[in-house]
Amino acid sequence: MSTDVGPVAGTETRELLHFVTQETRFALLTNILQHPEQLPSMYELEELNPSVSEATVYKHVQKLIDAGVVEEVALPDGERRQGYPWKFYGLTDEGRAFLETHDVLAAEETLQRIYETISDKPEKMIKYENAPRPDVERE
Repeated sequence: MSTDVGPVAGTETRELLHFVTQETRFALLTNILQHPEQLPSMYELEELNPSVSEATVYKHVQKLIDAGVVEEVALPDGERRQGYPWKFYGLTDEGRAFLETHDVLAAEETLQRIYETISDKPEKMIKYENAPRPDVERE
């Protein structure tokens, strides 16, 4: 199977389900779903996956973007603040619909409650969690 799966609409369902449930990509989707704003920064995704290299996290996020499941959302220039992230990653509407159709979102609330219990977050991560986020409409 090619690692470039293509857009959600043009991909075979079974192939895409296999693609998103690959261990690292599934962990990243879980991280997005459990994040308080469902828009973590790359740093937050890296911190939540300490056993995976930063390059691997980036590579898999990019694959999810290429597949149309995740999108990169940036703060407008005028809203960016020095020392804070300005690029964030969230599910696309199509990605959310696909995951919902296949019951991958069933544990979304539980994931968010688990995330709230993480008590050993580095100071930088707490700072980044509280960074301004772009206004993104969620259905």
